[in-house]
Amino acid sequence: MTDEQLIKSSIKGDRVAQKKLYEKYAGKMMGVCMRYVDNQDDASDVLQDGFIKIFEKLGSYKHQGSFEGWIRRIFVNTALDHLRRNKNMKYAVELDGAEYLAPQMENVLSGLAADDLLQILNKIPSGYRTVFNMYAIEGYSHKEIADALDISVNTSKSQYSRAKSFLRKIVEQHDLR
Repeated sequence: MTDEQLIKSSIKGDRVAQKKLYEKYAGKMMGVCMRYVDNQDDASDVLQDGFIKIFEKLGSYKHQGSFEGWIRRIFVNTALDHLRRNKNMKYAVELDGAEYLAPQMENVLSGLAADDLLQILNKIPSGYRTVFNMYAIEGYSHKEIADALDISVNTSKSQYSRAKSFLRKIVEQHDLR
């Protein structure tokens, strides 16, 4: 079945279609959840909450852009809601914005297995990790991040910079270059 068929059938309450939709996207979305929370149990909670929202809002999907992108946005927002509820996000405010770090780590990170990258990302403090995920992985702008997290644009830039610095130290400590 295509996504469009699964969506139409799921809206009508077809449990088989809903299960297929879940099975099609659960693995990818669990990866999104794991990038934002510290452990498997919390990620499972976010996954469940996200799919509840998906099925509740499925009728509002406008078939514009990719369905997977629509789902991903719901999961990112669900993970952020989870972090807010548990007050795991802590942000340090820097006066004059972010320090900009020289070398990029894309080459190092692209050579790592997904599980290794996830373990490294989970070592970053929650606030840094959230901004890093939203900016570097999900593609949000610093303005969008600031609005979503109720922080300043400079704080978003600062947290991203600090996350990269933190990642760089981990890479150097483990000689992953």
